[in-house]
Amino acid sequence: MIAKIICFTLQGLEGVPVEVETDVSKGLPGYEMVGLPDAAVKESKERVRTAIKNGGMIFPVQKITINFAPADIKKEGASFDLAVAISLLKASEQLVGADVKDIVFLGELALNGDIRPVNGLLPILISAKGQGFTKFIIPADNAKEARFLGGAEIYPAHSLAEVVRHLSGTERIAPLETAEFVVARGERQSSSDLKFVKGQPMARRALEIAVSGGHNLLMIGPPGTGKTLLARCIPTVMPDLTFEEALEITKIHSVAGTLGEEGIVTERPFRTPHHTATTVSMCGGGNRVVHPGEISLAHGGVLFLDELPEYNRSTLEALRQPLEDGKITVSRAGGTVTYPSSFMLCASMNPCPCGNYGSANLTCTCSPAEIRRYRKKVSGPLLDRIDLQVEVDNISYDELTSVTASEPSSAVKERVDRARAVQRERFQGQSVTVNAEMGEREMTAYCALSEEGDKILRSAFEKMHLSARARSRIIKVARTIADLDGSEQILPKHVFEAVSYRIYDKMS
Repeated sequence: MIAKIICFTLQGLEGVPVEVETDVSKGLPGYEMVGLPDAAVKESKERVRTAIKNGGMIFPVQKITINFAPADIKKEGASFDLAVAISLLKASEQLVGADVKDIVFLGELALNGDIRPVNGLLPILISAKGQGFTKFIIPADNAKEARFLGGAEIYPAHSLAEVVRHLSGTERIAPLETAEFVVARGERQSSSDLKFVKGQPMARRALEIAVSGGHNLLMIGPPGTGKTLLARCIPTVMPDLTFEEALEITKIHSVAGTLGEEGIVTERPFRTPHHTATTVSMCGGGNRVVHPGEISLAHGGVLFLDELPEYNRSTLEALRQPLEDGKITVSRAGGTVTYPSSFMLCASMNPCPCGNYGSANLTCTCSPAEIRRYRKKVSGPLLDRIDLQVEVDNISYDELTSVTASEPSSAVKERVDRARAVQRERFQGQSVTVNAEMGEREMTAYCALSEEGDKILRSAFEKMHLSARARSRIIKVARTIADLDGSEQILPKHVFEAVSYRIYDKMS
């Protein structure tokens, strides 16, 4: 008898349906798998055999042939175990009358018959639902991840025996109830608040502008001036996640296996890889499965690179294309996938090897040649893609010990939300969502400069030897400053302030 069961596999963030066809026939006992199964899928033979026996069912001692269709797609991982087991039981007539035609089965089997969780369940469910499937049997440990998907019947199962009883109608599994998405508020660490940042008015202002328009930010200054603290405050002033954004981010973290107890991402990601991170760990990849890297795990949030020049040159250069396109295509031996990577880049660095060049109260001990070599570790094309470059200097002891509280993150977030609301209305119905994403068409429509503003930008362009990309980014920053100012027009003062945030170009 032949049985057909539906399962899914992942290609990047897209689920692809796989039909598990099982034939149990007379002949010498054997167990063959065809259809490009990888080692993990082939090893399911022993897991399925033992799980069926320990679950109180009979494993057929006959000629067994299992085909995974379509045969031209490589089948990877252990998520096929449950589908294989059900197809075997169906083909050996142990599930007579059970309707399994429109049910998607997902899960890895333990030797005792328990169903273990799998990575990437949410993107599979979303893709399958988009293709017309509405009934799913999944591991119970994946229930938190699946409970936010509405419009589907999802049955969380603990064991193979429980699934068999459910399909036979003797003991039904209660369907999963849809949960309501709640944005996390006030749950971030209390120390990551701008009210604890002493002084640094220019850096605080640059941070607010960067978040308001989705711009990239570079902070340059001596060690111990608060660059890292400022960076860690960025998530506290970013707009709250929408449900659609949360789902998209959760899909990436589900594939990577980094989801927390909530089962869904409720806060914007803040990724801070160490400077020894490799290009593969940053971009994504792997020997068998192409996993998302730090660039994609920061999607919708912040990628913070502390001590920027200490990173490997090739790792930094790999950021250039994602910063422009908002996505990254990773090609490895295991396949080619595209992951979203629309993030805000925040970086920090010292102005020189000793860290004191340009400081108001510290003396630099580096030679000009050492300073040049240090700065050349960060390429010009990468710096061109960083919209705001701000100097962060040491503060006085009196400023540090002042009892006067600085402006909290909540107050800054209110202004950021207002600026983002202006941009949502401006770009309504377009693919652009924030000022930093504007192309030439949007800039022509929304970023006209006055004669005086154009004169300021021309002067900066010629004196600072700026590139065409740097000019465009200055105009986008000026547009964001005008939004924060509540101005429909970009005024000369907005252009002047935007130019002032090209500190690295001035230092070069």
